[in-house]
Amino acid sequence: MQRHQAPFRADVVGSFLRPDTIKQARQQFAQGSISAQQLRAVENEAIRQVVQQQCECGLHVVTDGEFRRAWWHFDFFDGLQGVERYDADKGIQFNGVQTKAHGVRVTGKLGFGDHPMLDDFVYLKSICGNAQPKMTIPSPSVLHFRGGRKDIDATVYPDLEDYFEDLATTWRDAIHAFYAAGCRYLQLDDTVWAYLCSDDQRRQIIERGDDPDALARIYARVLNKALEGKPADLTVGLHVCRGNFRSTWISEGGYEPVAEVLFGSVNVDAFYLEYDNDRSGDFAPLRFIRPGKQQVVLGLITTKKGELENPEGIKARIQEAAKYVDLKQLCLSPQCGFASTEEGNTLTAEQQWDKVRLVTQIAQQVW
Repeated sequence: MQRHQAPFRADVVGSFLRPDTIKQARQQFAQGSISAQQLRAVENEAIRQVVQQQCECGLHVVTDGEFRRAWWHFDFFDGLQGVERYDADKGIQFNGVQTKAHGVRVTGKLGFGDHPMLDDFVYLKSICGNAQPKMTIPSPSVLHFRGGRKDIDATVYPDLEDYFEDLATTWRDAIHAFYAAGCRYLQLDDTVWAYLCSDDQRRQIIERGDDPDALARIYARVLNKALEGKPADLTVGLHVCRGNFRSTWISEGGYEPVAEVLFGSVNVDAFYLEYDNDRSGDFAPLRFIRPGKQQVVLGLITTKKGELENPEGIKARIQEAAKYVDLKQLCLSPQCGFASTEEGNTLTAEQQWDKVRLVTQIAQQVW
């Protein structure tokens, strides 16, 4: 029952711990002591190495580790038309720690043009050998959710319906542009669906004047519009993330509040779901996954700490999930990336690769 197409039985979410060479080069570039071209050469070499390491762990899928990015999402938003970054009053509040203070706002008509990440993907594809290169970008709902109405220029979008229409079109154009660049495996990273599962976050959403259930329906509609006309040989997956910054998290709660809308109506090919701890809830919401339609990549191996999971315990959890979704529709991966921001999680590179090898070993035994 091994799969020879994406998603694979052993998969990854995308980001890896940044090597010292990249951290140093970034610093030198910021100080003006090396050029953008020199920085890119350092990144290229580090990406070549991380691709090789993924293959050596037995993966059939590789990413560039998101090595050219500082953040999993802001760097992508920076390349969109009509979007600008700004210094916020405070960072994003995680469990006990705050990120650097950045935000994005929509100041013009949204659009996807000559985005720098297209070249990033082309480079990855050129060095991946027989492995399948996967591109990761944020989901459209992430651009809307953080700031909501206040970060969308009301003179550009007096009516939010027009904004959501352009949001869907922008991502549809992005999907087709990456396809044209040779991408056949694309992952959309989305923290918002996890927020909509959290009692605390839902309360905050209501306090700011939004209806969490209405937002879920809007985001499902935007995603499906973005996926319209998707080429048949392109796999698009959605990673639902509860937050990942220096091994901390934001939201907690099982998938039940959004399961019917998300699993029952969003037309992605795969869902990457975090199931690495009690905060993730049980597998019962997976009953809404459409039989034979979608793969569920179970994120049962945590990236937040270095201690290695017991393989027998992981296999037992896969069988537990198989009570709700056919085993043929299940895959395995780490719960998130190892470095959603350049700071990275609190584990060593050696522990990171031990985790990836554990994923491939278990997948081989189960399927």
